[in-house]
Amino acid sequence: MFSEPPRVLFPETLVGPLLNLLFPPRCVVCRRVGTWLCPECVNRLPRLSGPVCPCCGAPTSNGTLCKDCQEAPLRLEGIRSVAPFRGPIRAAIHYLKYRHARELADPLGELMARCWQQNPLPVEVIVPVPLHPSRLRRRGYNQAALLAWALSRRIGLPMDEEALCRVRATASQMRLHAADRRRNVEDAFRCTTDRLSGRRVLLVDDVCTTGATLEACADALRQGGAREVWALTLARAF
Repeated sequence: MFSEPPRVLFPETLVGPLLNLLFPPRCVVCRRVGTWLCPECVNRLPRLSGPVCPCCGAPTSNGTLCKDCQEAPLRLEGIRSVAPFRGPIRAAIHYLKYRHARELADPLGELMARCWQQNPLPVEVIVPVPLHPSRLRRRGYNQAALLAWALSRRIGLPMDEEALCRVRATASQMRLHAADRRRNVEDAFRCTTDRLSGRRVLLVDDVCTTGATLEACADALRQGGAREVWALTLARAF
């Protein structure tokens, strides 16, 4: 139920170790052989710093609500992100999602934990954004669950991977505009349990762009009884 390692499915899990044997991993920043992200480069990665909108987490000049959230606030208590979605972070997420570099989840989860420790959120349980079963089978693992597990181990909060499921396969959000993104993920998620009733939940995902996926997940969690829903993502696209 809580605090169990994320599921890794069989079909593609043998591919990663074989590729690592034939083509040893190199740090996505400095290209050092032997690791996907070396400790020195972890410390040098860019972070989002300075005041942010308390709702969507976008940088602002004075830490007040941004213009977008003044007009149409997101349906979450707040979103926070560790780094801008560019450069080495973008490369690391690409390797994690598409090149079977599951080992990257640990140092990237360390970045999320450092962000949390500097600005903790009032939550009780971590829930990763789920993949649709068909995509999970193709990829072999859910990158958000790997990040959530790495974060959970470091900050001591339980993770519930089974509480939220994606009930409808959706198109990739990558090339969609904001309005299309919201329509794409509308009613795509469902809370499968009452374990979260009355609890404050932290959603975890790799990237936030418009917040549409996080909003859809938050709607499902609230329908399942969650008291509050916050979100923490590794990267934020602008």
